[in-house]
Amino acid sequence: MATTTKFRLNPEPPLPSHRLEPLLDEEEIRNRIAELAREVKKSLGEKDPIIVCVLKGAFMFVADLTRQLDFPFSIDFLRASSYGNSVVTSGEVRLELDLQQSISNRHVLIVEDIVDTGLTVKYLQANLETRNPASVSVCTLLHKPANNVKLAPIDYCGFEIPNHFVVGYGLDWQGYYRNLPYIAQVHEIGN
Repeated sequence: MATTTKFRLNPEPPLPSHRLEPLLDEEEIRNRIAELAREVKKSLGEKDPIIVCVLKGAFMFVADLTRQLDFPFSIDFLRASSYGNSVVTSGEVRLELDLQQSISNRHVLIVEDIVDTGLTVKYLQANLETRNPASVSVCTLLHKPANNVKLAPIDYCGFEIPNHFVVGYGLDWQGYYRNLPYIAQVHEIGN
């Protein structure tokens, strides 16, 4: 006899009341990624780079970017976090998943969803540079220059945005909204 499991729905919404205000639409993102792919090809196209996707936020960006690269490269993934479920950084970066391949004597392109304070990307650069790569460069979809207190160097930047919390196109709020095909600013209601 088969048993049925009933799931109790949480009566409280998982997120505070909020609204989303679109900041960058699908077409803007698509066009800028095509431009970034041309820039990356010009610099790294003959260097057989390793493209390092920083999970989880950069997965959509790296998928769309790499589909437009028509030269040899390999790809690897790592996961670093300084936010947890908060909208502000904890100030401490944790490497939760490391690369599976060696980067020694290879050109490395770190692909990030967003450079906010610069803390995570500075940590990743320093960590990867200890592994004897030929070079380490950074490509980010979004950059908040007003909040980049670590002055993390960025080689390829999709968009500079104001210092607001954003979601969509891989970026999340407590695990939600990664699936949005655009970037939106979050406005909490009732605060």
